Amino acid sequence: MVGLLSPMPSGERPAYAAFRRGLAEEGYVEGKNLAIENRFTNFRPELMNEAAGDLVRHEVTVIFAGYPESIAAARTATNRIPTVAVDLESDPVAMGYIKSLAHPGGNLTGMFLDFPELSGKQVALLKEIVPRLSRIAIFGVPGLNAAQFAAAAAAVRAVGIEAEIIEVHVPDDWGPSLETAKTRGVEAGILLSSPLVYISMKQIGELGLAHQLPLISLFPEFPRAGGFIAYGPEVTAMWQKAGVYVGRILHGAQPGDLPIQRPEKFDLVINLKTAQAFGLSVPSVLLATADEVIE
Repeated sequence: MVGLLSPMPSGERPAYAAFRRGLAEEGYVEGKNLAIENRFTNFRPELMNEAAGDLVRHEVTVIFAGYPESIAAARTATNRIPTVAVDLESDPVAMGYIKSLAHPGGNLTGMFLDFPELSGKQVALLKEIVPRLSRIAIFGVPGLNAAQFAAAAAAVRAVGIEAEIIEVHVPDDWGPSLETAKTRGVEAGILLSSPLVYISMKQIGELGLAHQLPLISLFPEFPRAGGFIAYGPEVTAMWQKAGVYVGRILHGAQPGDLPIQRPEKFDLVINLKTAQAFGLSVPSVLLATADEVIE
């Protein structure tokens, strides 16, 4: 039995389907030779530890935790049950989750981002598109995005651009935060990954246009919802690999022996209509190499 622990609402999101495809690669199909206990807390963090404890009481064989909140709750609930994680926000070594990327040790393994690499590419894209770029805002959630704040700020400053750190806590913060960015002379912004960005993408895109502030996210859904540009890992592929890891553990592998994996596929999605609304000209080489161009 596999326990799936998530702060997101229930439903057949593409990531969940990808997770099941990964399980199927290892011969496990829900309803045939596998049961999945789902625990969705619907953005209520006070329920996360209780949900994780409930999976432990159900004696699941493996816990799959696809978000930082669920990973932390699983770590609190058990150091015995194998846990496979997908995390876009945390450094697993710095957090004390594992001993090393190659040899995690303990009961946790999974898929984690390489923040410096991602941040460097996002900064390079903004610099290539936005003329005379001198100041970039970095929007994120304090605590959750600590490692990303540091990596993004370092990437911005490495190319001689000033970084403005702007914290957001709830969806209503987006309007004041973008206003603050403009008053500080910001010319573009990076949206660090979090559920707060994911659930507010349409709102953020509209605010970005209203304030004439080009923004980049790692979620491809952002430009699809009217935002400017996205560059980030193919999250569904990460979840599929997590399903493979869960299957291997069900076959008898030890999580501590399964190395931490980094995403291999990154997607560039550009909303050309939004770029034109900003008065920006996207270089033809970027349009030619983009995975998706929205016109």
